[in-house]
Parts: sequence; C-alpha cells; structure tokens
Amino acid sequence: MRRARRWTERLHPLAERARGEEGSASLEFITTGLLLLVPLVYLVLTVSALQAASLGVEGAARQATRVFVQAGTLPEAQAAAERAIRVTLADYGIDADAATVAISCRPVPDDCLARRGYVTVELVTVVPLPLAPPVLGLDVPVGVPVRAIATEQVSRFRAGS
Repeated sequence: MRRARRWTERLHPLAERARGEEGSASLEFITTGLLLLVPLVYLVLTVSALQAASLGVEGAARQATRVFVQAGTLPEAQAAAERAIRVTLADYGIDADAATVAISCRPVPDDCLARRGYVTVELVTVVPLPLAPPVLGLDVPVGVPVRAIATEQVSRFRAGS
C-alpha cells in the first residue's frame, strides 16, 4: 500500500503540470488544420488544372475533326482544324503552340476527304503542375501529359469526291 502512495505522489506533480497547459488545444488544432489543409488545397488546384486541360484538349480534338470533314479541300480542312484547335485551347488557357497535333485518315491515307472515310485527330499537350518549380534548373516546369483522340466520318453525301 505504501508503494501505491509513492507512485501517486510521483504522478501528482505531472498531473499538475498537464493541467497548467490551458489554451494549447486551439493552437494544436490550428497547426494540425494547416498541415492538413495545405496539401488538400494543392490537390484541389492540381485536379482542377488537369480536369480543365483534359476538357480543353478533348474539345479541341473533337471540334478539329468536325471542321476538317466539312471543308471543301485538304488545305482548307487543315487550316480550319488548326484554327479550331487554337480557339478551343485558348478558351481553356492552354498554349496551342505547345500542343502536338497528328491528323490521320483511313481507309485511304492520301485522300482524307474521301466519302465515308475517317479522319482522326490526336492532340497531346503537357499541363504544368501549379506552383511546381522547374526541374534541375531547366526552364521546363513539371507537368502531366494530356492526350485526346477524336474520329469523325466524312459524309457519304459529300460533293466533289
């Protein structure tokens, strides 16, 4: 029984010291909240940027195929597709000069505007991550590649073919 008293007597000063820390819970709550909030805000910014770029690239590829198959000649089709890509990417704040565009045709690769032919536009761009510094001192920011592919059929009633 005597040992039990000594043990409680030793704990008594520790308990008194723990009771004296009034007001520290709010400080701990704010610190923990900030430590959890900062990564969450960064995650929301990153996902928003990637989603906007994904929608922009997909919309640009789809619109480019639509205007391509409706053009009268191949040079007009290429110019219209390039214009559609530039306008759509600009709407989403993406640099059109950084995008890579590939246009392919089937079943006849040489005649993209053949009746019942298919035109495929593939568009790839790199979306920089928000607040990410350049890697290894290079001028290239860290980014995620975003790719979209759209295919449209040339009308079977197209005139001129």
